[in-house]
Amino acid sequence: MTKVTYIFEPAFQLVKTYKKIILIISFMTIIISFAKHFFLIDKFDIMNKLLSLIYSTRLMAVLFLVFALSMGVATFIENDFGTETAKALVYNAWWFEAIMMLFALNFFGNIFKYKLYKKEKLVVLVFHLSFFLILVGAGITRYISFEGIMPIKEGAVSSTFYSDASYISVVVNNGTEQKTPSHRKILLSAIGNNYYSYKTDFKGTDVSVILTNYIPNVQNIFEENENGFEYLKFVESGSGGRHDHFIKRGTTEVFHGVTVGYDSENKNTINFKTIDGNLKILSIVDGDFFRMADKFEGTIVKDSLQDFSILAVHNIAGLQFVVPQNSIKGDYKAVSGDKDQNSLAQLEFDVTAGGETKKIKLVGGKFAIQQPTTFSVGNLNFRMSYGAMQIQLPFSIKLNDFQLENYPGSQSAMSFASEVTVITPEETFDFRIFMNHILNYKGYKFFQSSYNITSQYEETHLSVNHDYWGSTITYVGYFLLYAGLILILFMKNTRFDFLKKSLQKIRTKKTTITSIALLLIASVAFSQNYNRVMTEMQKDSALTANHIDIAHSEKFSKLVIQDAGGRMKPVHTYASQLLRKVSKSDSYRDMNATQVFLSIQQNPRIWFQIPIIYIEKGNTKLRDIIGITHEDKYASLSSFFDAKGTYKISKIQQEAQKSNIKSKFEKDIINVDRRVNLLYSAITGAILKIFPVPNDPSNTWVSQNDINTANYKGQDSVFVRQILPIYMQTLSDSKASKNYTTSNEVLEGIINFQKKYGSSVYPSEKKLNLEIAYNKYDVFRTIYSYYMYIGTLMFFFVIFQIFNSNKVINFLIKGSIAIIIGLFLIHTGGLIARWIVSGNAPWSNAYESMIYVGWATMLFGLIFGRKSSMTIAATAFLTAFILMVAHWNWMDPEIANLAPVLNSYWLMIHVSIIVASYGPFALGMILGLISLILMIITTKNNKSKIGLMIKELTIINEMSITVGLIMLTVGNFLGGQWANESWGRYWGWDPKETWALISIMIYAFVLHIRLVPGLRNRFTFNLASVAAFASIIFTYFGVNFYLSGLHSYASGDKVITPTFVYYVVAIISALSIIAYLQFKKHYKK
Repeated sequence: MTKVTYIFEPAFQLVKTYKKIILIISFMTIIISFAKHFFLIDKFDIMNKLLSLIYSTRLMAVLFLVFALSMGVATFIENDFGTETAKALVYNAWWFEAIMMLFALNFFGNIFKYKLYKKEKLVVLVFHLSFFLILVGAGITRYISFEGIMPIKEGAVSSTFYSDASYISVVVNNGTEQKTPSHRKILLSAIGNNYYSYKTDFKGTDVSVILTNYIPNVQNIFEENENGFEYLKFVESGSGGRHDHFIKRGTTEVFHGVTVGYDSENKNTINFKTIDGNLKILSIVDGDFFRMADKFEGTIVKDSLQDFSILAVHNIAGLQFVVPQNSIKGDYKAVSGDKDQNSLAQLEFDVTAGGETKKIKLVGGKFAIQQPTTFSVGNLNFRMSYGAMQIQLPFSIKLNDFQLENYPGSQSAMSFASEVTVITPEETFDFRIFMNHILNYKGYKFFQSSYNITSQYEETHLSVNHDYWGSTITYVGYFLLYAGLILILFMKNTRFDFLKKSLQKIRTKKTTITSIALLLIASVAFSQNYNRVMTEMQKDSALTANHIDIAHSEKFSKLVIQDAGGRMKPVHTYASQLLRKVSKSDSYRDMNATQVFLSIQQNPRIWFQIPIIYIEKGNTKLRDIIGITHEDKYASLSSFFDAKGTYKISKIQQEAQKSNIKSKFEKDIINVDRRVNLLYSAITGAILKIFPVPNDPSNTWVSQNDINTANYKGQDSVFVRQILPIYMQTLSDSKASKNYTTSNEVLEGIINFQKKYGSSVYPSEKKLNLEIAYNKYDVFRTIYSYYMYIGTLMFFFVIFQIFNSNKVINFLIKGSIAIIIGLFLIHTGGLIARWIVSGNAPWSNAYESMIYVGWATMLFGLIFGRKSSMTIAATAFLTAFILMVAHWNWMDPEIANLAPVLNSYWLMIHVSIIVASYGPFALGMILGLISLILMIITTKNNKSKIGLMIKELTIINEMSITVGLIMLTVGNFLGGQWANESWGRYWGWDPKETWALISIMIYAFVLHIRLVPGLRNRFTFNLASVAAFASIIFTYFGVNFYLSGLHSYASGDKVITPTFVYYVVAIISALSIIAYLQFKKHYKK
């Protein structure tokens, strides 16, 4: 709840004029700039000083950092208090707009300051003009464009939509005449102060409407108060949960269709009466009650006034309830609730007219159209509301049909579309709106946002955007930006061209560069393997009897199943994922994953007793709960159930899920619970959806457990009921006879049945074989250790080469490079295989993006390190670390279906570029760190040699960051184009896109350090390249797991920063201090 103080009113009134002032100053600055540089007018000393400040590189550096910091703070404000608060305090604040205006002036002024209009600097001119146009386009979008949402029910016609912005509307009349209504757009903040004032004169009467209080996400709670009204607390358990209500004396409430009154004059199903201070009950139907204190069971006789039993559980008219105490006094109080559950806000006003003042409350919010609140003050009538405005379109749209398509056999939306007809006096035409395919008509863009399907109707929600000039000018800026960034890499006389030539000069002075930097990291970044030795051996004879021949298990591994998300995949994939997730191993004893899965299907009861569920190391409390020894690494499924079949960790697991900040024990409980459920679903056969339902429009496949609901007919019904039991029996016979011919034939029959009725979703033979090979070789898990081994070895070789260069060591280094190139090719092949198997580009989730970042890092390491062995070795080690992180427990490597919005060619373009940019940034970070360590080990004797190394690494670092910044900038603005195609707007301050822009600002600052006096040295640049990488880490990890937004993978749990992060910051800080002292001693002039 926020209070609005009136003392700030003069300041708020002053702020209203800031936009005009900024525009006037900006216009004058541009005019004087032209005059000064083209007409040689240089007589305004004050203006020269002002221009010098506005165009200075110092101001530019400050703007980069302040702009980035402001946006970073805003993303956390949005996460905690909502988008509207973030816009009110930052994104739409006058000072934030002033920063962008100064940016535009700085970009524009530097055209003249550095004479970028000359031919040889044309590329840099294009680049700076692009940002100037983007900022101009953004300004037009903010001040002129508008957007909203348009709900249309199937068969209905609409020509209006609800505005995205919220308005306070005031309408005044005196009974005969009405004043022109006031509709004022407003942004309100959940923190700080808010201001709204409407003052006018109506027929000689002064009118004032002042906002006094704002309660976001409002909810009403009951608060006991001796001076309040009398209420009866009524606790009912309808809809599967406890619900507390308070019935005001003299009123009636309705609970689940049952009317309940408290001293009410109405005739209700249940009436509570207070007579001589005692609570009575009168019901129009019979009921009963149970008093827990003395175990007394009683009855309620209809139409009979009788004593009511406090704290007894009553059951009347199907409503189960308890009244825990006699009446209490209190009031309902409006408070701010959970922003994710309560979308409406309450506004309180002082309304004054004719000397009379009333306090008025309004409830409303985004996209909310509320009934206006009507009242009278000082002989004037008022009508006020807060919420969205209805905006009229110059045409109408009819929804002919809403179409929702789910993934095969699931309720997960694969795509949804609206078949509409656009109706105007001039023309009528049909159009299909779906994700990434918008309707663009007369400057309005309509895109498929969401939908609402009930048993009564189907309703589409179309987002509407009107921003022709803003998006057009911004797109021109995008085009110039892409052109300028690409030309920077290839044109002569650019900074990148200068860096290439400088690097070539250094390489003529030396044959190799090396460092011992990453050896310090190698000792603490090595992966640990799990001990897979069984501690207990049970059911040996049963497991041996169900040990299926590997040749037949390979045939069974190609059997296609449909997973819960509707993806069609071979049994091999599911079996591998099951065993790896349940046991943290790829095999059990001498059985591979498919053999284990077959054994489970053959004899599920045996596997109920087999200890295969991995229990986290050191969790003795959990082991005590399920009844295994502290030394046992695995537990059986039976260990989790007592003699009555009660799940032992049920209550603990539920409590752990509710906890916002989870302890290690609670996390272990949740992980183990998931393993238990996975194994249980495999043992019960629920996951084995291998039978396609004939002619099913959703392409549903079912398991043996669900065939009764699938309406199979005739021979098909007999087949699906008997084939799986027959197959399991033949397996036992084949095992005994060592002849699997019959089993192979039965299995072939199941496969033929799948192909016959599931042909529309059945994968090709080549795709099945490729997916199985992908699972077997597990490329990315395998190669990261080899990357690490060869990278570490190569460091030793390069270090040795410094002191003793000979043919042998040179050969070993070249051999190491060859091996790294080979690993990179395998890495590339793995990505291609995953692309083919999943059917989409392999960078659509957290795991895929990590292995892709590793690939991009190695690619740029090879490109920039063609003649720098140290760079290649460092990159190999860094790639190993990235792949190792990808295989930590919280990264799921499972291939899943795409969300509808990702099913676009933009996924391949936008995501591939922006994620690949993390590679050059990571390379820049590791080279910067190495340079700092080289500064630390500098002495008088090795100064010249180490200094040359630092110079070369700094050049490579700047080139790498330049490429990374180009890719990140292009990728981010391509994302804006994707957003415009999908959501009808190219920028929405979503945390992911905002943090990408923050990273652009920070790295732009890093590259411009050389232009800022006092910062133009190698120490500052390398330190900045290390520190700047924190923005990339947060853009990737922080946004996904700390903030909520369109790109978030967060589970809803409160994320705690790992302890090692603080150690890393401390170590880098210490290294930086020591490096600076050494740099100052040996290199600073």
